Amino acid sequence: QVQLVESGGGLVQAGVSLRLSCAASGLSFSNYDMGWFRQAPGKERDFVAAISWIGGNTFYADSVKGRFTISRDNAKNTVYLQMNSLMPEDTAVYYCAAYSKAWSTTRITKPYEYTYWGQGTQVTVSS
Repeated sequence: QVQLVESGGGLVQAGVSLRLSCAASGLSFSNYDMGWFRQAPGKERDFVAAISWIGGNTFYADSVKGRFTISRDNAKNTVYLQMNSLMPEDTAVYYCAAYSKAWSTTRITKPYEYTYWGQGTQVTVSS
């Protein structure tokens, strides 16, 4: 069965960096665009970043643009989220997800457009 397993979360102070990883199995990873979302307590799941299947296209939420970088290694079936200059408002559970439809900067921001989801990893940023 398909599994997406996130790792790399933790408790950090504001200003530092973290790199999240999402290891995929049970699917043809290079056929999927991949996205990262986050969800803070009591809030909706928000789009963070997405990357196309071959890595040529990326798209970011305005709130993370210039601080976060999404990348992928299709040989390792893994997608990454490099998070720099972390702020307390970045605190959330971070989820990776797989998207199988045509690349669209509108659709890739919508959680319901994604087919598979990981279980999430907690990122907590203290001030």
